[in-house]
Amino acid sequence: LTVLAIAVAVWLIWKAPRFHRFERMGAGLIAGGAVGNALDRIRFGKVVDFIDVFVQTWGLHWPAFNIADAAITIGALLWFYSILAERETEAS
Repeated sequence: LTVLAIAVAVWLIWKAPRFHRFERMGAGLIAGGAVGNALDRIRFGKVVDFIDVFVQTWGLHWPAFNIADAAITIGALLWFYSILAERETEAS
């Protein structure tokens, strides 16, 4: 998984100049998150999740995550938005 994460990050950075603005931002966040998780695997042997959201009165417990996971998620959402926006401009 570590090698795959680094390979994806390198590919995204290599392709980034050809992307539209939101795709570039998404690619940067995805690549950064992938490298962050890869570094955790190299240093600790696992990805360290340290943000744990819990609402005691409601009994809700959200799965633990880290900044790299958040960056990957936001990057994927930006990329998805870019795809939708591009289709909308092509249809006009």
